[in-house]
Amino acid sequence: MTTASFSLSIRTARWALLAIPVLALLSGCMVGPDFARPAAPASQHYDIDAERRLSHEGDSKGASHIDFDKKADGDWWQIFGSAKLDRVMRQAIAGNLDLEAADATIRQADEAVAATRGSLLPQLDVGAAGGRERADRAGALATSNFYAVGPQVSFDFDLFGGTRRKVEEQAALAELQRHRFDAAYLTVTGNVASQALLLASARAQIQAVQTLLTNDRKNLELVQTAHRYGSATQVDVALATSQLAQDETLLPPLAQQRDAARHALSVLAGKGPADWVPPDFDLDEFVLPAGLPMSLPSELARERPDILEAEAQLHAASAAIGVATADMYPHLQLSASLSQVGPGGGTLWGLVGGLTGPIFHGGTLQANRRASIDGYDASMADYRRTVVVALGQVADVLQAISHDGEEYAAQQHALDAASTSLRLTQQGYRAGEIGVLQVLDAERTYQRALINHIRATTARHLDTLQLSIALGGNSGDAFARSAGNHLERVGFDQTPAHSP
Repeated sequence: MTTASFSLSIRTARWALLAIPVLALLSGCMVGPDFARPAAPASQHYDIDAERRLSHEGDSKGASHIDFDKKADGDWWQIFGSAKLDRVMRQAIAGNLDLEAADATIRQADEAVAATRGSLLPQLDVGAAGGRERADRAGALATSNFYAVGPQVSFDFDLFGGTRRKVEEQAALAELQRHRFDAAYLTVTGNVASQALLLASARAQIQAVQTLLTNDRKNLELVQTAHRYGSATQVDVALATSQLAQDETLLPPLAQQRDAARHALSVLAGKGPADWVPPDFDLDEFVLPAGLPMSLPSELARERPDILEAEAQLHAASAAIGVATADMYPHLQLSASLSQVGPGGGTLWGLVGGLTGPIFHGGTLQANRRASIDGYDASMADYRRTVVVALGQVADVLQAISHDGEEYAAQQHALDAASTSLRLTQQGYRAGEIGVLQVLDAERTYQRALINHIRATTARHLDTLQLSIALGGNSGDAFARSAGNHLERVGFDQTPAHSP
């Protein structure tokens, strides 16, 4: 090698060494906005009137109390204190097909993140070619075979962070799928608890109706006997028959409610109704908590899965702006190849750097960026709407719990009055002061009051359940608890980037 060639190689190496930190610095830039979480709601209340009536200082008769200083521990459905419900819930979580599909969707989204991250690394391929050629060699035509084989390397310096913004976008979409899993988890567990309560309520009402029908039949027999001896008219017999027929209509809808709840629990557990029959639930095994844990609106925005899902969608829309912005800037690519050519051709290598920058694309790039900004605005509106709807749902449930307390107190009073009337009537019958028909009528009145009391109790339990669901139900780590630890397979750096 000559001295001049050696000096040229030294100068080239120096320029290359100087270019490396410059390119690295440029590669650290990311255009587009850096995502910031939306501010939590400033409101401190859902419904001031309902909160006042449900507070410890309120006078809501028969209603549960809410406690903003109390936080739910463990799984949300454990507030009912039912070990049987907990066992069925575990089986449903393990077998539910919606959760299985959501789990697979999360894995798919994580792989999309990994695939996009791979674009940040050098791409190594191998190329091979072969053929037959005819060439003029020293005035003579010669035909020969040839081949070329060797590696090829390419690398995009991602000067303005377009690829990294794509990674950020895919990571946000993967986060969205995790929150969507949490939402599905909350829906499934809420449905299981609801169906278990409906099953228990139906069974309790069926038992009360069967007692009612027994009294109706006794009443009809007594009236028919009295008619035979002339102490009752045909109108009395018709009235007793009509009452029995009317009360018999109460039983089929309750049986349908019971069977539908059983079938729903089987489906929620991922089984056909003929393949798995859930256990029977009794209403008295569900304990209604006196104090209901409550979250402030600012905490709700960080706990409800649908709000977190909308936030992840907003994050993805923000990253999409960076992707569209980076497309408007130059791209620097470096490629190299090394080929062994034969037979007898030796080794060929090549190193190519390419810089491409958009000049005129008919307004496409600018339109894409404006569209991405519009998409972000739409996602922000969706996020705000989701928050407002969530606040409204909590307010509705708080009012429902308050009114449930009033209804329950009224039904409890009616049941107590019917119980007292039945007791006094039975005492009068034993003393010979009252006839048996009056006793049966008092028993019938009591059973009807009992049915209404069961319905009021069921409403309280269901609305308490709905409050837990509306507050997010402690489902924030549902996927980690239910689907394993594969989320760590594909990580991503969420450190805020800086625009150049």
